[in-house]
Amino acid sequence: MRGLWRTTRSFPPVVRLLMANQFAINLAFYMLMPYLAAHLTDDLGLAAWAVGLVLGVRNLSQQGMFLVGGMLADRYGYKIPIIAGCLLRTAGFAVLGWVDTLPALVVASAATGFAGALFNPAVRAYLAAEAGERRVEAFAAFNVYYQAGMLLGPLVGLALLAADFRTVCTVAAAVFAVLTVLQTKGMPSRRGAARRDGAPVPWRTVVANRPFLLFSLAMTGSYVLTFQVYLALPLAAGGALGAEGTKAVGGLFVVSAAVAVTGQLRLTGWAGRRWRGDQALVRGLAVMGLAFVPPALVPAGSGPPVLGALLLTVVLLAVGGAVVYPFEMDTVVSLSGDRLVATHYGLYNTVSGLGITLGNLATGALWDTAQRHHAPWIAWTALTATGLGCAAAVLGLSRTGRLGAASGRRPVPVRPVAP
Repeated sequence: MRGLWRTTRSFPPVVRLLMANQFAINLAFYMLMPYLAAHLTDDLGLAAWAVGLVLGVRNLSQQGMFLVGGMLADRYGYKIPIIAGCLLRTAGFAVLGWVDTLPALVVASAATGFAGALFNPAVRAYLAAEAGERRVEAFAAFNVYYQAGMLLGPLVGLALLAADFRTVCTVAAAVFAVLTVLQTKGMPSRRGAARRDGAPVPWRTVVANRPFLLFSLAMTGSYVLTFQVYLALPLAAGGALGAEGTKAVGGLFVVSAAVAVTGQLRLTGWAGRRWRGDQALVRGLAVMGLAFVPPALVPAGSGPPVLGALLLTVVLLAVGGAVVYPFEMDTVVSLSGDRLVATHYGLYNTVSGLGITLGNLATGALWDTAQRHHAPWIAWTALTATGLGCAAAVLGLSRTGRLGAASGRRPVPVRPVAP
């Protein structure tokens, strides 16, 4: 942690604020969201379809509006969407704890989703702009704070549930309210370079950026793989361990976040000293794909061996993702040409969100087929092929020069981190 503290302090104050901001955002979000479905069913007595509607609206309003959020950030500056997003999530989380009708819950859920679409592209574009040549290092540290919030949020939420769900919502809303005030007072206004030099209509510029679109599509599979911590791995744990599978899944979440928190800076420094950005992406994606080999080799329903294989999968997936993330974020900026960066991030998130939806449908269908034929290796093999396919696609883009500066850049000067 000393290394993280030294790295954080080496950045300008606004970068440090953005990192703390992301930690608090994830802390409050994961304090509440893992327990929302249980509240809707157990406390409010909603039917399963209604619960699915509330949760689905949140995801749709966020993924579907990322491009809009990015365009607003490039048009009006990064500060306004960040503050507006935090303010909107303050209201959304507060309402979720105090209403019991389906229309009100849907509106509150949509508000929390749109809030994420507002601040996520703006935060990443702001971070990239302020970090300058140290973008990769900044995004590595940023991901540590991101994962730390994911790790601590559910634990804080569980403790607050000892009172009731309203307490959880109130505290989560209070966190966002404090963020709103701090950022209103302490965050300088910042506009992207494109708005200062008279850029054309944002969405047309971004959609016409063919190398960026190809990279976005090539990386989609990595998000499908990451999401399997919420889909395929819990299904496998439940099939092998029954009721105990739920506890095992909780442990897998903790391991995944812990690997990212403790290893991100070291992995980024190690990769940055050896590889170019495109090389790190290809190798990290390959590791993410190979992470699904262990469960494919274990007989179905074999209890502890399945759990051991899933644990190895989570570790390898987290390691591969930690290698990929900072170079991925840096490549998006490079492909944007430092113009309309927030809009590029917004469209990138929208493409990945659509990919997750389609990928999960395909994974679920494959899982059902594999279970009917008592051959779980079918699903695991398909996931492995997805990761290796992503790696091959990025390698192809690099070799044909479509990644531009990212494929020709020398290894980034990421400083080693002391233990």
